[in-house]
Amino acid sequence: MTEFRRENCPILRATNAMGDQWSILILREFFLEGPRRFQDLQDMLGLSPNTLSNRLKKLEAAGILARRAYSENPPRSEYVLTESGKALSPVMTALHRWGTAHTPDLSADGQHTPRATPPRRA
Repeated sequence: MTEFRRENCPILRATNAMGDQWSILILREFFLEGPRRFQDLQDMLGLSPNTLSNRLKKLEAAGILARRAYSENPPRSEYVLTESGKALSPVMTALHRWGTAHTPDLSADGQHTPRATPPRRA
């Protein structure tokens, strides 16, 4: 496939922008629920404040998320997907589909539950 290359690799740039597992799971929350507050994300994902803060800053620096501050009492802020972040929707959908089709489910006790193998195409 000629669109793949190593020099100035767009795949490397994309994965650097999206980040690691936690960053992708953070993004999942925005696609599921829309704008999110720091505490909502922390409660949902169970991340330490430092880890969550670092990942949010990285996503913000990459232009994927934006932080909105509201001058209220008490002050509050929330994070939202930017247009660049919203453009990741097909990528997130593809990850979801691939994970559904090619990885085992985890049961409530954390054990792998085999997924039915899809029929082979002739």
